[in-house]
Amino acid sequence: MTTPLLSVHHIAIICADYARSKAFYTEALGLEIIREVHRAERDSYKLDLAVQGQYVIELFSFPNPPPRASRPEAQGLRHLAFAVADVEAAIQHLGTHGVACEPVRVDEFTGRRFTFFSDPDGLPLELYEIE
Repeated sequence: MTTPLLSVHHIAIICADYARSKAFYTEALGLEIIREVHRAERDSYKLDLAVQGQYVIELFSFPNPPPRASRPEAQGLRHLAFAVADVEAAIQHLGTHGVACEPVRVDEFTGRRFTFFSDPDGLPLELYEIE
């Protein structure tokens, strides 16, 4: 049986502070802005972001969104992982933006190195070394 699914199209993230999250995703993580829209009727921004030209994240702002229940085993999105060639270099880059990462771990099944860090709203993010 084949699936009609082709790929993951995007991941939607709702942030508490739009300016802070926009700076984090575009400056600290270096995601490219595809489009930014202000929806006045909803008092909301929508920021479409790409990694290496591939559309991946919709960053939304809404007035007074409820906080995430807990981290990281709450129902829903557990974490978002970004592939990197060198986890140590990526950690150093994030450090220059004031982003702290957990100690590097090794995936027991693949032998690949990875670490976790958080976005400004506490969303768990992962760097996973693929090379």
